[in-house]
Amino acid sequence: VLSRCEREFILRAIRDGQRLDGRSTYDYRDITVSFGSERGHVEVQLGSTRVLAQVSCQAVKPRANRPAEGQLFINVELSPMASPSFETGRPSKQTVEINRLLERCLRESRAVDTESLCILAGKLVWTVRVDINALDDCGNLIGCCSVAAITALAHFRRPDVTVSGEDVTIHPADEKNPVPLSVHHKPICILFSFFGNGDFLLCDPGYKEEAVMDGHMVVAMNKHREVCCVQLGGGVALLPDQILRCTHIASVKVAEITEKIDFALLRDERVRRGETVAMEEDDADFITKSQVDAVEVQDVEEPIVVKKDWQESGDESRVVVVGHGTAVIGQGGQSQWDMDDDNGDEQFEVNGGDVDDVTIVETKPKKKKKKKVKKAAPVVDVNDDCISEEEDTVVLTGEDIGGKKPIVDGEKENGVIDLTAALKRKKDQHTKKGKKRK
Repeated sequence: VLSRCEREFILRAIRDGQRLDGRSTYDYRDITVSFGSERGHVEVQLGSTRVLAQVSCQAVKPRANRPAEGQLFINVELSPMASPSFETGRPSKQTVEINRLLERCLRESRAVDTESLCILAGKLVWTVRVDINALDDCGNLIGCCSVAAITALAHFRRPDVTVSGEDVTIHPADEKNPVPLSVHHKPICILFSFFGNGDFLLCDPGYKEEAVMDGHMVVAMNKHREVCCVQLGGGVALLPDQILRCTHIASVKVAEITEKIDFALLRDERVRRGETVAMEEDDADFITKSQVDAVEVQDVEEPIVVKKDWQESGDESRVVVVGHGTAVIGQGGQSQWDMDDDNGDEQFEVNGGDVDDVTIVETKPKKKKKKKVKKAAPVVDVNDDCISEEEDTVVLTGEDIGGKKPIVDGEKENGVIDLTAALKRKKDQHTKKGKKRK
């Protein structure tokens, strides 16, 4: 039972041209056909609607008015397992409707040749019985039952018979191969539902759409575009143009469904003969078993691969990591920007072939700040042994620039320290110490 809000929501969506499951107006749900180990055992799934059909036969005495024809019976059972609206014990209104519709569709349209079921005229004929059980009702139960019934009849095999005079011998399957039924055509029922007094039309409605529809029409047709029967329900008045439009739509759907049934029967026949079914057939357009799963598609950020043309030119491929997130490529000195004290003294060299682990971040250049020279900045004294011989580096202490010793004339004028004279004096001291060591 649907609430009032659900009904209004479904009707509003139908008026806007949308459906609850995302299908368009004339889309049909996927059909799955599977067969059991026995002949005539078929399970059909239309979306989430599932139906099981089983065909059996028995040799009986014919009717007096038709002594040379066999009999075809259809039995439909809708149990509470399929839907809570069905009751056990007595047939519901929908059960009677489906049962009568299938009898008209299969028997009165001569889909099965009943004369071929005669064993001995006036004495013995075959009676074929189709039992249909609904396993799950999620809408369009009529269409699913019709597909299951005609597929089971085409899949069924009756025992072979030998008639000698008035003696009849029914051979089991191990003596003679069973004989298939004579099926002339395959009528399929297509269900259409109408909303808004016939202004809106849907094909293959779901169970919620069936709960709010104003009326429905069933068109039974075969692939030869022959109409087997038409049944209206719900009391909705339709125009002739609407009926013709439904028959045109049904002809297209019937052709597609019949193709799927034929392919499923052919594939099962090959499997029973022990033949290997090619994988291409499982992926064909007319598939026998199809399931649609909701898959979440997540955006995955893939790394951008940049061709490093500069790696081919010898020394220019040298990458020097001078700090956290900072690197120097090719010719050029160390960055003059302010760096952390912990990372400023550490340098790591990476060869040109191992630059994949280096991340180069493009940033906007910052404005270089002018450094102010303090008059007497304290400098940490470094021993002479720590001065590298490979690099011409001179460390000036506070004494060299006038920290403890008096400033020589010319070294400081107008509050500015002349570092050239102090640097020259420091170099002379290093030269004298080197000569003494030698």
